Amino acid sequence: MNPSHSKIPTTLLSITTAMFMTGISVDTGAREPCVDLGECKVLVEINSSDGDIGFHFLADGDDLESLRLLAPTTSDAPSETIFQYAVSGRLREQSITETFAESAEPLCWADPEADPDEEIVTLEEFIERWTPGNYIFDGRNSDNEPVRGSTMLDHALPAAPQEIEFEDGVVSWTRGDDLGNCASNAELDDLVAQGLLPIHPQDVAVAAWEIVVEPDVEDGDRVGNLVYSIRVTGKIPPMEVTVPEDYLDSLPADTPVKIEVGAIGFRDNATFTEGDGFCVNQEEGCED
Repeated sequence: MNPSHSKIPTTLLSITTAMFMTGISVDTGAREPCVDLGECKVLVEINSSDGDIGFHFLADGDDLESLRLLAPTTSDAPSETIFQYAVSGRLREQSITETFAESAEPLCWADPEADPDEEIVTLEEFIERWTPGNYIFDGRNSDNEPVRGSTMLDHALPAAPQEIEFEDGVVSWTRGDDLGNCASNAELDDLVAQGLLPIHPQDVAVAAWEIVVEPDVEDGDRVGNLVYSIRVTGKIPPMEVTVPEDYLDSLPADTPVKIEVGAIGFRDNATFTEGDGFCVNQEEGCED
């Protein structure tokens, strides 16, 4: 995924927007409404290809001036504030609605190509850090009224999609049975046996599949902004999605693309797998 999209001309922007609008809305595990908030969720996201793992959260409410997120109380520790903000100045006059944040995503395996000083947080260490249970959102709105919400984090982590293919405009994949570079089957069996994982990833139900097609171009190339994304039900038979011709036609000849397929659980935990080396509108062939 390319997080740093530069400003692009309106003609290209309209294509990007149109592509996103083709997505099908699939309800997963976010709480809507979430007590006083319109929506809230906490989740685990894994990139099985890169082998990294992160903690994400979202809260959406009206006219918020402050908000904090509290982790669950455990037998070893009291409830702990892990995030908070308070608006000030001109932003206080307008307030905040949606808050979304992603933790850093450290490697969960010893990648031989990584910087030797890069932090590694194994799946076991991550599970022990992020306690399952109720995470509480607590804040105040512009009328100085309390706002509260709560949502559940669990460690039901869906297995990584496998065998991503792209042919004649069709993306296909299969269900996986592990977490790719983040954890092998043997490691997962051990975590389940220890009671650290409530269920093996291969047995976690998939609420939705998320498919992302993105030009695999240099940073700063505006073609990289032309991203197609869609969510479909986890029960889709067979596991394949046809990418609209209008989107593919919007890409230049010989555009290399990468494809991500994500398995989204019923509490929003997600495991993504990346595939690359695909070529769109091939004439002379994409460069390696």
